[in-house]
Amino acid sequence: MAYGLKTKIWQTGQLDWYGMVDNEDQYLGSREFPLPPEEGDAWTVVKTGDQFKIINGEIRKVGNVEPQIPEWL
Repeated sequence: MAYGLKTKIWQTGQLDWYGMVDNEDQYLGSREFPLPPEEGDAWTVVKTGDQFKIINGEIRKVGNVEPQIPEWL
């Protein structure tokens, strides 16, 4: 699997990352997605507020917060 992850991930032409998390396509972010992704990495997607963490080689959704979209976006 890519980067040694058990989760299937892919990148679009707009450089956005997606993954199959809990049998559902999930937007994983763009610049906030850790490269290379490693065990224990955690991030929050700016556009959606979804929080993810890599646990046992799998990307898991661990929460959601109110999106903090910068004023310049």
